[in-house]
Amino acid sequence: MFIMRAWVVEKTGPLCPENFKLATLPDPVPSVGEILIKVKACGVCHTDLDEVEGRVEPTFLPIIPGHQIVGEVVEIGEGVKGFKVGDRVGAGWIWSSCGRCEFCSRGLENLCPSFKGTGKDAHGGYAEYFLIKEDFAFPLPQGMEDKFLAPFFCAGSIGFRALKLAKVSEGATLGLLGFGASNHLVLKMAKALYPQIKIFVFTRSPKAKELAQSLGADFVGDLEEGREMSLDALIDTTPAWKPPFFALRFLKPGGRLIINAISKEEGDKDSLLALSYQRDLWMEREIKTVANITREDIREFLYLAQRLNIKPDIEFYPFEEALQALLDIKNRKIKGAKVLIVS
Repeated sequence: MFIMRAWVVEKTGPLCPENFKLATLPDPVPSVGEILIKVKACGVCHTDLDEVEGRVEPTFLPIIPGHQIVGEVVEIGEGVKGFKVGDRVGAGWIWSSCGRCEFCSRGLENLCPSFKGTGKDAHGGYAEYFLIKEDFAFPLPQGMEDKFLAPFFCAGSIGFRALKLAKVSEGATLGLLGFGASNHLVLKMAKALYPQIKIFVFTRSPKAKELAQSLGADFVGDLEEGREMSLDALIDTTPAWKPPFFALRFLKPGGRLIINAISKEEGDKDSLLALSYQRDLWMEREIKTVANITREDIREFLYLAQRLNIKPDIEFYPFEEALQALLDIKNRKIKGAKVLIVS
C-alpha cells in the first residue's frame, strides 16, 4: 500500500497545528467511474479556513480540504471513458450531485439536496492524490501552466456565476466588496467583457488596493469613502456582515447585491438589525446569494478565460506551508489568489 501526504482538518476550532496538520494516509483507489488524480497544484480558499474553524461544518473528520485542483490522471476505474492515464485534469467545489432531482433537471445542480462539496463532503486536494467521478472532472485548457489554472476551479468559476447573477452590461457601474482570489478575477472578466464598465473596489488591505489599482479599477478605497456612489450591482466576497449591508445604500433603484460567500462570521450580526427599509431595500433593490456552483459554470468560465486570455495573479506556497497560506488569509494578507504547489 502506497502512502501519500495530505493536510487534514483533525477537528474544528481555531486555526492551529493541533486542528489542521500534515498527515500520511493510504493512496485512494478508484472504483467504477472514478479517476485518480496526481495533484500538481491546489488553490487555497477562504472556505477552507471556514471549514477548519467550523463556520462551514465538514461532513466527517478528519477530512482533507481543498477544492481548486489541477493535476494528471494516473489511474482510472472500470467504465471510465472520458479520460485516460496522462490527461491533464481539474476539479472544483462540486464533487457530485444526484442528477435526478427537480433542481438538477433544471440545470441548477448547485441547489441539489444531495450536493456534495469537494473537501467538505468528500476528501479534497490538499493531498498528493485526489479521487473523483469522471463526470465531475474537467479537461484543462491549453496554453497555461497547471499551477495558474487552479484558481479557475472556484475563485474564477464562482466569480463568473456571481457576475452573471449581477446582470451587468456595457456602461454599468459595479462595486466589488473585498478583493481577493474571486473578485480580482471578476474585475478582469468584467473589464474584458464590457470595456466601458466602471468598477469600484472596496477593501482595506494595502496589498489588495495595490493590485486593484494596477488592474484598472476606477475607484479603490474604504467603504466610508464611497458615500456618493451610485452602483448597478455589488458583488460581496467579505467574511463579515457589515460591508454588504453598509454598501446597500450605494445601489441604484433596481440594483442587485450578490453575496458570494458560503458563510459569514457571527460577530457582527447587529449589522442586520441596522438595515433601513427606506434607505437600503426600497425601490426594488435585490439581495441574492451565490450557492455552490454547477459544472456548466466551470465549463463556461474555462472557455471564457481562454478566449479572453484571463490569467490570475497568484501567490504560490510550497505544499508544506498550507497552514501559513490559511493564516495569511485569516490575517487578510491577500493579493490575488493563493495556490499550493503539491508536486
